[in-house]
Amino acid sequence: MTVYTVLTDFALASFLILVGQLLRAKVPLIQKYFIPSSLMAGFLGLFAGREFLNILPFSDSMGSYTSVLMIIIFAAIGINGFKINKGVLKREAERVVGYGLYKGAQSALQWWLPALVGVLVISKIWPDINYGFGLLLAAGFLGGHGTAAAVGTTMAELGFADAPDLAMTSATVGILAGVFGGLIFIKWATAKGYTQYIKNFAYLSGDLKTGMVSRENQEEMGRDTVSSIALDPLCWHLSILMVPTGLGYLCSKLVKSYFAVNIPNYACAFILALLFFCVAGGRTDRGVYRYIDKRVNTRISGTCTDYLVFFGVASIKIPIIVKYAGPLFVLMILGIFIVWFILRILGPAMNRDSWFERSIFVYGYATGVFAIGFLLLRIVDPENESKTLNDTAFTTPFLTPVETFVWAAGPAMLMGGQHWLFIGIFAAMFFGLIIAAMVMKWWYIKIPLSERKAIVNYSGEEEEQL
Repeated sequence: MTVYTVLTDFALASFLILVGQLLRAKVPLIQKYFIPSSLMAGFLGLFAGREFLNILPFSDSMGSYTSVLMIIIFAAIGINGFKINKGVLKREAERVVGYGLYKGAQSALQWWLPALVGVLVISKIWPDINYGFGLLLAAGFLGGHGTAAAVGTTMAELGFADAPDLAMTSATVGILAGVFGGLIFIKWATAKGYTQYIKNFAYLSGDLKTGMVSRENQEEMGRDTVSSIALDPLCWHLSILMVPTGLGYLCSKLVKSYFAVNIPNYACAFILALLFFCVAGGRTDRGVYRYIDKRVNTRISGTCTDYLVFFGVASIKIPIIVKYAGPLFVLMILGIFIVWFILRILGPAMNRDSWFERSIFVYGYATGVFAIGFLLLRIVDPENESKTLNDTAFTTPFLTPVETFVWAAGPAMLMGGQHWLFIGIFAAMFFGLIIAAMVMKWWYIKIPLSERKAIVNYSGEEEEQL
């Protein structure tokens, strides 16, 4: 792989993104379902790539770009900082911790319930299938293709030779369920009036439907905070973002090397960027921070998000699975039920305000990759006003050690006779988090959905930046 390989991949991606935007601007059916241009481009890339027509020369590395783009996105979130209302600090804590309980509960549910069904149902109907089969659902749906490959390889080394193909199939079905199921849920939610930042598609302006902003509605991307004689303002902001991006990657590698703890690159970048926000005067808007325009950072982050969605969809691998069609069908139906339950039941029960925006992101995250969660969230909350990404960055490091344990020890436990211990641990985790939410009075299932508000409506008091 050379730098020209990267150039070619991004040039092809850019061409298809432009085609996707033209389709969005001209095709009523695409506008009706509010399909993002980057998603359209991703499917065009998948169809024209190696899996189907094989007419576009994408490299083997195109699937790895998403992980790098993710780091930049979270670095931008950290550098832009956060606002906390002085009068509602308790409610802020409630929002973040409650969201963390929700994310933890959805992960635990994917770990223990499919494993239980695998042991009690699937292995009885198809005796040749071992007890590790149920974990393939979470490996694909919750983990995505990368985790699916890792877990599948581990199971293959333990004697389940077909696990890699099954895991990749699970990941593919998860992404498709995330994209199309997510769009269906968004259309349902807007029709019901549950979305806080966009309304029913029928009432969207022409600009929002086509994606092309009319001249009278066009706005400036940002301010020139440094003189272009010295340095281009966009280069200034990109440089500021790339420093915590690179340091976040290196920090993650060092922590893993010295402490054997796998903290995601993007989480490290977010923490470092947030430290920069504080040190650079972000809390008081003084010092270096006077020369940073949050809107420019947001535009850079949004650009990375569009490319991330494209590469995440266009690099999907479609393995050929026939031998395990029956049990795999059962497992996938169970997975679709679980993610429906996560969105429709747990979502409003464990998130009060902006419940749908926060739940649809977790739905996308729970069906494969962060890219799908970003995609769905961007439709209903383009400016991250629900603070979903902020809270995701805060809560992810606490769940990462548990996920590491599952992917590392889960296959051996399920296939080595400790399946009931594995199921018991994560069933206890799931119900424990639910009980904790109830005890803390963060269980909102009795509040009518029509009475929920947007998180930005907390207000009343003067805000200050954290």
